[in-house]
Formats: sequence, C-alpha cells, structure tokens
Amino acid sequence: MNEDKIIVKTAEDREKLFIALYKSVFPAVAKYVSKMGGTFDEARDIFQDALVIWYEKAASDGFVLHSDEKAYLFGISKNLWLKKHKHNTHYIPLDGFDAESEETAQASDNKILSFLQTTGKKCMDLLRSFYYDELPLNDIAETFGFSGVRSATVQKYKCLEKVRETVKEKSLTYEDFLA
Repeated sequence: MNEDKIIVKTAEDREKLFIALYKSVFPAVAKYVSKMGGTFDEARDIFQDALVIWYEKAASDGFVLHSDEKAYLFGISKNLWLKKHKHNTHYIPLDGFDAESEETAQASDNKILSFLQTTGKKCMDLLRSFYYDELPLNDIAETFGFSGVRSATVQKYKCLEKVRETVKEKSLTYEDFLA
C-alpha cells in the first residue's frame, strides 16, 4: 500500500483498500478520540472524513507520501479532531482517576521541578515563559534582554541542556519520574 500514488481500478479494489485501512488504523483513532473525551460515533465520523481526505490526496497527481500511509491517515484524523474540538485541547478525561495516581503525579512533578531548579532562576523563568505561559520567542527575547529571537532560542536550549546534564549525571531514567 505504500506507493507514491494509489491506483484503484475498480470499486471493489477501493472497497478492499478502505476495509484494510479501516482495520489497521481505526482502532488507534478510536483510542485517541476516546482518550480526548470523544465518543465512538465521533471517532467513526472523524476517521471517515480522514479516509476521504487521504484518498483524494493519494489519488491526485503530484502527491508523494513521505511516511507510512497509516501514520499519515492517523495524523489527518488527529488534526480533524483537534480542529473540531479546539476549545477542548487541554481536556484530560478522569476515567480511572484515583488519589494514588494523583500522589504519584505530584511526586513526579516535584522531581521534575527540582531538576529544573538546578538551572537557576533565570532559566526557570525563561522555561516557564516559553512552556507554561506560551509566550512567543520575540516577547521572551524582549523580556529577558536578549538581542533577538535566535539568542532566546539558544538560551532556552542551554537551559534545557543543564537539566539534561543533571539527569544524565544522576543516571536517571524515565521510570524514576514515575515512581
């Protein structure tokens, strides 16, 4: 199926292609939509729209697929969902939520915060402005007195490298943050 252009000569061939894609990609789309608070029917609608978009693009002249068609189709589905529910992009379902998972998350947050604090106040402020406050880099450059966006980007990278080095020095793994 991973060809530069999809050629389907008959309606039967197209149906077989759609069924194969439905079986291989739809479960992941349904899981994603469910995780984002959607219903099975919404997942089905999103996937069917994505399938039509994918097929129209794949059948058009000049279309070159640079990734696996399954990943591409999933990406279209995800983008359609996010467009449809822009106001709910920060929604996190509470299924299975319990006090123990809250305590684990809080402990993990405390560990991450302690590593971020090793970078110093200026780095903490810069990273908070970029990731938490979501300020544009030109605003960050102006606020922190950098000569431009490039300088702000380089400084942000250096701050992240300080955190990475601390984690590396202590030989920490991803699981250490979940315990």
